[in-house]
Amino acid sequence: MTYTIEKVATLIGARRYGEKDATIGWLLTDSRSLCFPEQTLFFALRTKRNDGHKYISELYRRGVRSFVVEQVPEDYQAQFADANFLKVPSPLAALQRLAERHRDEFDIPVVGITGSNGKTWVKEWLYQILSPSMKVTRSPKSYNSQIGVPLSVWLLNEQTKVALLEAGISEPGEMLALHDIIQPTIGVLTSLGSAHQENFRNMDEKCMEKLQLFRNTETMIYPSDDDTVSRCVRRSQYQGDRIGWSRFNDKAPMYVKTEGSHVSYVYKGIEGSYDIPFIDEASIENSITCATVALTLGLTPEELAERMPKLEPIAMRLEVKEGQRGLTLINDSYNSDVNSLDIALDFMNRRPEQEGKRKTLILSDIYQTGESSAELYREVSELIAKRGIDRFVGIGPEISSQAAQIEIGQKWFFANVDDFVQSSVFKSMRDEIVLLKGARPFGFERISDLLEQKVHETILEVDLNAVVDNLNYYRSFLKPETKMVCMIKADAYGAGAVEIAKTLQDHRVDYLAVAVADEGVTLRKAGITQNIIVMNPEMSSFKTLFDYDLEPEVYSFRLMNALVKAARHEGITGWPVHIKLDTGMHRLGFDPKKDIDELIDSLKHQSAIIPRSVFSHFVGSDSDDFDNFSATQFRVFDEASQKIQAAFSHKILRHIDNSAGIEHFPERQLDMCRLGLGLYGVDPRTNNILSTVSTLKTTILQLRRVPKEETVGYSRKGKLERDSVIAAIPIGYADGLNRKLGNRHCYCLVNGQKAEYVGNICMDVALIDVTDIQCEEGDSVEIFGKNLPVTVLSDVLETIPYEVLTSVSNRVKRVYFQD
Repeated sequence: MTYTIEKVATLIGARRYGEKDATIGWLLTDSRSLCFPEQTLFFALRTKRNDGHKYISELYRRGVRSFVVEQVPEDYQAQFADANFLKVPSPLAALQRLAERHRDEFDIPVVGITGSNGKTWVKEWLYQILSPSMKVTRSPKSYNSQIGVPLSVWLLNEQTKVALLEAGISEPGEMLALHDIIQPTIGVLTSLGSAHQENFRNMDEKCMEKLQLFRNTETMIYPSDDDTVSRCVRRSQYQGDRIGWSRFNDKAPMYVKTEGSHVSYVYKGIEGSYDIPFIDEASIENSITCATVALTLGLTPEELAERMPKLEPIAMRLEVKEGQRGLTLINDSYNSDVNSLDIALDFMNRRPEQEGKRKTLILSDIYQTGESSAELYREVSELIAKRGIDRFVGIGPEISSQAAQIEIGQKWFFANVDDFVQSSVFKSMRDEIVLLKGARPFGFERISDLLEQKVHETILEVDLNAVVDNLNYYRSFLKPETKMVCMIKADAYGAGAVEIAKTLQDHRVDYLAVAVADEGVTLRKAGITQNIIVMNPEMSSFKTLFDYDLEPEVYSFRLMNALVKAARHEGITGWPVHIKLDTGMHRLGFDPKKDIDELIDSLKHQSAIIPRSVFSHFVGSDSDDFDNFSATQFRVFDEASQKIQAAFSHKILRHIDNSAGIEHFPERQLDMCRLGLGLYGVDPRTNNILSTVSTLKTTILQLRRVPKEETVGYSRKGKLERDSVIAAIPIGYADGLNRKLGNRHCYCLVNGQKAEYVGNICMDVALIDVTDIQCEEGDSVEIFGKNLPVTVLSDVLETIPYEVLTSVSNRVKRVYFQD
C-alpha cells in the first residue's frame, strides 16, 4: 500500500513545508538501510547517541525527498528544493501514529506476541505453520521495540490474512503505545523471565505491564502453570477468552502431555497430537504455544500434526564454529539474562560434538536482571553445575567480584577480554566445546576472531587520489542524475577493498559491488554503510546476506526460489535484489525472450524479495567491432527491462553500461552505470593508463656475482651468457608474480632501469639481472606501477590487466596514501 504525502501529513498532524507531489511506500529510520529513495519517508529520530537530522543532506543527495522532522532545515527551499518536510513535535510519535492509522485499515486476525523469552521463536514457527494455507505478514526478525513495532505494522498490505507481531518492553509504561499500534485480536504471552527486571519493582509488575498488550483482545493465550502469570491474569480482569495451556490441569482449555518430542493435547475438548524435530525443553514449550494459537485460528488437528514435524530451526543468534586446536565454539549474543544462558547451555549440551570434550563457559557480566550480584551469580553457579560445565571463565568487574559465588573446580576471572587473551588460560585451551556468552560491550568477538599480523617486505602501494581521479573521469560522461556502481570485487582488483570502499563512500558513489558475500561482510565489519550488491551469491551465503545487509544478484529461478525460501525462514520481507538478464554473454542470467513473464509472475506472488534493479552485460563494448551486437543487446535489454518495470509500481533501476560502455555508449547509461577496471586506472577500450592506482614494489635482498655459464634458480633454466650480478628479491608466484614472466620474458625496474627476470620464478623469491645497473641491497624494485604499466605484464602473459591486478596475494601488505 502507498499513501500520498498529503495523506501522511494529515494522518500524523504535521505542518508541511514543500509542495512537491510524492507517494510514500517505505518508512526509514536508519539511513544505512535506504533502498527505495523515490518512495521513502525518513523519520529524523533523536536518540541519546544520535540525531537523524544530521543525515538529511546525505539522504537528499541519495534521492530521498520526504522527511518527518522536529526542525525544518534553514533555507530548505534553496538547499532542498524538491523535498517535502513534515514538521511534528516528535518524529517517533509521528512514526507510531502513522503505523497506528495504517493498522486501522485492516480487519484481520492480528496476533500480538510478548514475553521474556521465545517471542521470535514462536512468531517464526507460527509463520511456518500458518503460511501453507494463508498469507501471513510478520515482524522482521526481532522488530519488537518502540521503533521496530511501527515498522512491522507498516508491512501489512492488501494480501495479508493474518499478522504476527512481536512487542518487547524494558520498563513500565511502554506497552500501551505498542498496544495502540498493534491492536491485537489475539494476545500471546510466551514466558516470564528476568530480562529487564532491574526496571521493575517485582515480577508481578512486569507481568502486568506485558498484559497491557492484551487489552480489548478477543483471546489471550498464556502458560497457566506459571503461578505469577496466572495470578496476574486474574488481577487483570481480562474479559476475553482465556486460553491457558497446562501440563497439570486436565480442565485447562489446552491440556498437554509430553513424552520426548511427542506432544498430545486436548484443546477445548478436541484431542490431538503431534511431533516436533526438537527435544529441548524450550522448543517443546514454544511448540505448545504455537499449537494453541494455530488451533485458535482454525487449523485442524490433522493439519497441525502434518506441519509440526516440518518445523525448521530459526535463525537466532547462536553460532557454532570450528576453532583451532580441536575447539568447537558456540557464540551466543542473543540475550543477556539467566534464562537465555540456560537455553544456550542446553543447546551446548545437545551438540553431538560435545561428547568426549570438556565443556567450558566464558561469561561476561550479566546486565538487566534487577537481582543483587550475589543472588545472580549464585543462580549462575547452580545453572552451570546442573548443565555439567567443567571449566568457567568470568570476564568483567562485576562477575570477578562475585568469584566466590561460582562453585566450580576450574575457574578463572579477568577484568576484560584483553587480559584473558593474553593469559596462559587462553593459550592452553584445546579439545573443548566452548560457549561464549558475552554482552556486546565486552567485545567477545576478539576471542573467536584473533588476527595475525602479516609481515612481508613486498608491498602494494595504493594511490587513493588516483582512484578519485579515475572516478571523476568516468563521472564526467554521466548525467547528474545517473547513479554509479563501483566494482570492488576480488579485494578491489587487488588494491584492498576496505580502503577503496571508504574512499568511494566518502565520494558518494551510490552502490558498491562485490563478487561473494564474504567480501561484503569484510566491508560491513570495517564500517562501510553504502549499499552493497553481491554479484555471485552462493546458496550457502543467504543468512550472511541478511545479517550484513547485502543485496544479491538473482540470475536463475533456482537461485531465486532458494533465496525466497531462505528469506521467509529468516523472517525477511521486501529484501532488495538485482535481476540479471542474459542478453548475449551467455554466462549467467534470465532469458529476456523466454523467462520474463514467468519471472514477473514469480516475483509478484511472494513478498520476501523485491527487485531493486535489472541489468545486463555488454559483451564487447571495449571494441568497435562489436557495435552492431552491442546495439542488439541493448534493444533486447531495453524491451525486457521495461516490461519488468511496468509490472511494478516502485522504481526499478536499469543498467547495462560498464567502464567501456560509459565512454563508448553514453546514450545508454539509463539509470545507473557500473565502473570496474577503469576505476583502477586502465582504459578497457585502449589499454592506456589513466591514473595509476596500484604500484607493486619490493626490495633487493641480496646481490651475488655469478660467473658466465653458471645457472640460477630451479631446474637450471637461468643459464648466464656473461659474468653477471644477480639480485634476489622477496617476491614469487605465491605473491602473484606469474612464473611465465621468468627466463627473461619480462622485466622489473631497479632505480628506473630494466632488470630482466632470470631463471624460474620461485614461490617466494625471484632472481633478476642487475649487471649493468648501479644498485645495492635494500634498493627499491618496481614490479608494476607508475613507471612500469601493468599492461606491459599482461601483454607478455597474453592476458588482461584484471588478471595481473587480482593475482596479488593477501600476504602482500597494502600501503595507502593520499595527498
